Amino acid sequence: MKDTAAYDLVIVGASFAGLVCARAAAIRGLRTLVLEAKRDPGARISTTGILVKEAAEEVDLPPDLTRCVHGVRLYSPALRSVDLFAPGYYFLTSRTADLLRWLAREAETAGARIRCSVKLSHAVRQGDMIFLPQLGLRTRYLVGADGARSTVARLFDLGRNSRFLTGLEVEYPELPEADPDYLHCFLDSRLARGYLAWVAPAPGFFQVGLAASEGAKPDLKGFLGATERLFGFSKQSVKERRSGRIPCGGPVHPFAAPRVLLIGDAAGHVSPLTGGGIRLAFRYGRRAAQLIADHLTRHGPPPELILAKEIPAMRQKLLLRRVMDAAPPNWLYDMAIGTPLMNWFARKVYFHRRARPGDSLEAFEQRVKSSI
Repeated sequence: MKDTAAYDLVIVGASFAGLVCARAAAIRGLRTLVLEAKRDPGARISTTGILVKEAAEEVDLPPDLTRCVHGVRLYSPALRSVDLFAPGYYFLTSRTADLLRWLAREAETAGARIRCSVKLSHAVRQGDMIFLPQLGLRTRYLVGADGARSTVARLFDLGRNSRFLTGLEVEYPELPEADPDYLHCFLDSRLARGYLAWVAPAPGFFQVGLAASEGAKPDLKGFLGATERLFGFSKQSVKERRSGRIPCGGPVHPFAAPRVLLIGDAAGHVSPLTGGGIRLAFRYGRRAAQLIADHLTRHGPPPELILAKEIPAMRQKLLLRRVMDAAPPNWLYDMAIGTPLMNWFARKVYFHRRARPGDSLEAFEQRVKSSI
């Protein structure tokens, strides 16, 4: 069935960025439509769905969809480890599929319309409007939030992601031998070249996976075997499997054309170092909606002029990405783990500027207990 309506904003992709953008645009009075190729926003999830504290500060999320984790346990290839922690900082693991469905409901409650099982194939300009022939509809503005291989980017000759990490992940209903107070992160250039492996306590299950630079094979089977004595994977059954590609080349250029804009993974809004993109999806999804609404209803400037000044260039993280891609030898990781320099660097990566020397999870918990 064709949709003969005209919209102020059509968003391609019911992603984190797309749904936050849709909700903000609808709240500001824009007639908003989201097109999603999957049967529902939570189908075929390819992301781990770990949110840093800054992401949780961008969007208020239901507590039953997330689990708070305060510390990081970082392991060397020889499985030596160091515990990292910063007071007041936390990560939220999530039931990612349900979180996306919740965001979709929030967008619809705000007034946005969502159409699933619709894969965009063609779009053309018609004066000040953009026409989508397969749906028979027109829109004043088009946003591509359709992932690392964006169709919108291809149709309008915008910048495209060219560098990726490849990730594999499985879910276990439980891992009784895993300490649930930590994100367990593993450095190993043989098993996860250019990135790392992880065991993450999530709401009601555990996520176990790893990613590697392009050209290298992430060895999930090898990782499970190497860490069996720590977590007892063989005693549990796998609940779910997933895989995906994570853009790691930084923001794409150009990210916009007249009345067309990319956000989220489509725009390369993903940390080249950590692969984290939900915080940027939340921030610039909402910000794009605000600027588009101002442009369409209040004679504001083209959104891309403002966003070009606000989106970080990520130069330092791109430099560190090259270092990681070079795959430091495992003996160097084993030698460095637990040293003051390595601890300082790891805290900066995981906790940004909130880390302080000498902090520990035990000391924090003791201060909390003494204040009650």
